[in-house]
Amino acid sequence: MCGRFALSAMLTDIAEEFSTHNSDGETPRSLPVDWNIKPTQDIYIIKSDSTRKIDVVSWGLIAPWSKSGEEALRSQSQAINARFESVHEKPTFKRAFSRTRCLVPASGYYEWATELGRYKTKQPVYISREDEHLLAFTGIYESWTSPQGVVRKSAAIITRPAVGELAKVHDRMPVFLPRTSWDEWLDPEIKDVEFLRSLMEVKKPDEGLRFWPVRPLVNSIKNNGAELIEPMELGEPETLF
Repeated sequence: MCGRFALSAMLTDIAEEFSTHNSDGETPRSLPVDWNIKPTQDIYIIKSDSTRKIDVVSWGLIAPWSKSGEEALRSQSQAINARFESVHEKPTFKRAFSRTRCLVPASGYYEWATELGRYKTKQPVYISREDEHLLAFTGIYESWTSPQGVVRKSAAIITRPAVGELAKVHDRMPVFLPRTSWDEWLDPEIKDVEFLRSLMEVKKPDEGLRFWPVRPLVNSIKNNGAELIEPMELGEPETLF
């Protein structure tokens, strides 16, 4: 799964990386640099109608049937991730999957080791790209209107079984699409479920990723700063290699 991530890029950098074109009056508000983004927090997404645009939503998909702000917040905390295997059929996710898909930009994300590898259990690990470009989590987003008429946009990140060395850290990882599939994934006119699922069947889903253990500072949402991703030296019995 993906429960925390980091984004150190400015809005202009994200626009350049994802070739977005927000028209006048559509420019999203700028979010601060954040090294410890948590569920229900505001995040950027990349979406498309006829062109790619940046928008701000909260992390965790609000169930369409939520009847109050309290229900909406509760559903968000339970729907930060959607599983690749079932996103197209789960009631919370299937409508968004069929019509409002997105990408979520990130500098990197954190995972906590399980018993699958040689890291000690709950050791935090930071994952990013080798070429230092932004990650693009595959996601879905939705709009929900509260009883008071307030529109709230929210999103979930799609995950899949982990592969390669990442599978020795945790059994899940975000879905990453090649750039050649971005336009098709974002196109709201494409609704064929099997085709959309085929886009997520990437041959080398961990290609170009790197990771290293970090200190447990990330465990507390009070901690925030570049020091969260600094490599941590581990003893020989705890190292992966």
